[in-house]
Amino acid sequence: MTTQSILKELINKKIISGHQAEAIRSFETNKAFSVHWELRSILFLGILLFSSGIGVLIYENIDTIGHQAIIAAIAILTIVCFWYVFRNSLPYQHSELKNTNKFASYVLLLGCTTFLALEGYLQFQYEIFGIKYGLAVLIPTILFFFSAYRFDHTGVLSMAITGLASWVGLTIAPLSVLTKNDFTDQKLVWSAIILGTLLALTGWLSDSKEIKKHFSFTYLFLGGNLALIASLIGSFRGEPQIVFQFAGLLFSVFYILTARRSQSLVFLLMGVVTAYIIVSYMLAKLLGEALAMTLATLYFTFSSIGVILFLLKYKKFLGIKR
Repeated sequence: MTTQSILKELINKKIISGHQAEAIRSFETNKAFSVHWELRSILFLGILLFSSGIGVLIYENIDTIGHQAIIAAIAILTIVCFWYVFRNSLPYQHSELKNTNKFASYVLLLGCTTFLALEGYLQFQYEIFGIKYGLAVLIPTILFFFSAYRFDHTGVLSMAITGLASWVGLTIAPLSVLTKNDFTDQKLVWSAIILGTLLALTGWLSDSKEIKKHFSFTYLFLGGNLALIASLIGSFRGEPQIVFQFAGLLFSVFYILTARRSQSLVFLLMGVVTAYIIVSYMLAKLLGEALAMTLATLYFTFSSIGVILFLLKYKKFLGIKR
């Protein structure tokens, strides 16, 4: 429905007068339009294009420029970025920083990106870490965690968590957890569950202790995404299955309760869907293949309706008043 049609209906029902409708129409027509997210997207895209451009420039002119000159240029750019951020940042505090210099956050992101480029170039050209690839991943991870907390940057925090997962041997990005991780290795499944648990606990502590409380969603989302998927895979083909199933149900309960506390639909979906899959699989194993196949249609029909009805009433469950 358009503003015009809504106002017309309100006038017809005598809820507002024609004068009030005209005032509302004038306000809607002349109100300022926010381009905040458009500008942020352009800045992020600019950083991405700038970093990509540097990579292409280096690749195309490597013989002309020289390795030392390239390393010096990247190092200087990285140092300048961090110097600018330190110079224009507010002192550290546990609560969210309200820095009026929004440009500094993008400079920090650029500095972290160029630091990765610098380290990668040094390793590729001079093998400064040798075969100690874990150390090469750990150094930027520590730097990113420090930068994320010192300068209050959730984007850099995501980079730090991704680096930590890579150090363990995992890919934590939501769209890559299943495709990039070799969960046929049970040790990797356990690693994913342990790391996911630690991240989720960090998020819970961050929220309850009010230490960078706004970081809790990043920890909980990335940690839960990793732990829940690993628990599901372990429930299907891990040994012993009951341990993975119990862990998955425990995570589901935790995220359902977290969803209620934080009024988050995302966490509610994560918990409910995972619990539904695990409980369905456990019932199928308990009943046996023949009986499970016979009752499958009825079970999935009624259980799916139940889950859908529950999710339709999610606002009431989460305590959202409107």
